[in-house]
Amino acid sequence: MDLKERQAVIVRFSLRPDQGDPSGFDLGDMSWRGELGEAGSAGHVPDQGMMIWISVTDLLDSLHMLLTGRSGNVSFTGVNCSFGLNFRATKKGVSVRGRSGPVARVGPAELAEAVLSAAEELASRHLSAVPLRDGVTHDYMSALDRFRLTAKRQ
Repeated sequence: MDLKERQAVIVRFSLRPDQGDPSGFDLGDMSWRGELGEAGSAGHVPDQGMMIWISVTDLLDSLHMLLTGRSGNVSFTGVNCSFGLNFRATKKGVSVRGRSGPVARVGPAELAEAVLSAAEELASRHLSAVPLRDGVTHDYMSALDRFRLTAKRQ
């Protein structure tokens, strides 16, 4: 059983194919699955695909605030879409809720590891195609580096 199968929440970030030349404005999707339900941006009408690089950067920064105790409640909405999630720190862990209902209640370390793994996978598979001159590359990697430190502290 690999690490992802043991986590209480499974997170995936994906890039949509056939968008032309890669850029910081590429569209993508998020998928969250936990013991209480699922939330995802793909397959909705109207479309809930988001500017994935900017959205994941925003998510990492928001969860950094939650996991370091600077905020007890974080609302995330993907960039240029209506897909959203709410995260609330409680004594029993972190509750993850989509617009359609609860997704999971997980420990901070499990949440951090699931999100970090998904963000690293997205970067390793697709970020090198985005031109370095595109500011999103630096912003994404900075947020990812900061989140790695946050995850290690959990």
